[in-house]
Amino acid sequence: MTETLFPAAEYWWLYAAFTALLLALLGLDIGAFHRKPHAPSFREAALWMCVWVGLALAFCLGFYYYTKWNFGMLRAKQTALEFLTGYVVEESLSLDNMFVFVLVFAYFRIPAELHHRVLFYGILGALVFRGIFIALGSALLQFGWVVIIFGVFLIFTGVKMMTGKERQIDPEKTWVVRLLRRIVPVTSKLAGPRLLTRVDGKLHATPLLLALVTVETADIIFAIDSVPAIFAITNEPFIVYTSNIFAILGLRSMYFLLAGAIGRFHLLRYGLAAVLIFVGLKMSWLNAAWGGHFPIAVSLGIIGLLIGGSIALSLLFPKRSGTER
Repeated sequence: MTETLFPAAEYWWLYAAFTALLLALLGLDIGAFHRKPHAPSFREAALWMCVWVGLALAFCLGFYYYTKWNFGMLRAKQTALEFLTGYVVEESLSLDNMFVFVLVFAYFRIPAELHHRVLFYGILGALVFRGIFIALGSALLQFGWVVIIFGVFLIFTGVKMMTGKERQIDPEKTWVVRLLRRIVPVTSKLAGPRLLTRVDGKLHATPLLLALVTVETADIIFAIDSVPAIFAITNEPFIVYTSNIFAILGLRSMYFLLAGAIGRFHLLRYGLAAVLIFVGLKMSWLNAAWGGHFPIAVSLGIIGLLIGGSIALSLLFPKRSGTER
């Protein structure tokens, strides 16, 4: 990998400032706008989706000018396009998570007004796990042979997603749920937004906690694909981190916006699979073939075409009733 513009050891304050801003936004979100549990309407979800996308674009613009002042116009254009492409990739791959979220909430019978609370706590956990994965990826990808292995892994994952069955998670079979049941008794009754409650004086886990740990497990599984995918777009850990986080922030609003219609996008997984195959090829071959970096603007166009095309084809050719996704 080439030398990064924003090494963590030198620009630690940039990571710290972004994380502080993120925590402030999350505090404002849960403390002011979503203090009372409720099921967001389509209009509210659309508004919040616009807010999170707007914040991501505003950050991209600010990042562009900061890079321009410090490293020049060409580097600024490159990093801004890398952020946008990484954000689109992460947001697109996050769509696959929503199928799992719908399954988990239905399985544990979590009412719609508590979905936001679970997803909010899920984001806090995702920040930690994504940060760990990004740090490990940044360290491992310093070796050229690891880059090739990761690229081949993404190609294999994409082919498997395209030709095999849809990835599913059985909540009761996940090791974390089984472990939780051994550690603490579980009640079948909800206790409002509480994750733990007392039954006859003894502490019990609520179905909300089971749903949360299942969502976290699903995020870890999906991160195994998504984090290497964005390293195929950029070698800047700061861009990987920020684009990941903005995609996760927008995922909640996207869930409430599309959860009721997500089943209509029956061809989406083929588009996502094609994206994984493309970024795998980019990581293992295309970057080297194009003198070290495949054109980022072309990458953004290809990824947008694959995702947009699969969604459009899903709507143009609806799934016939009685067929599986």
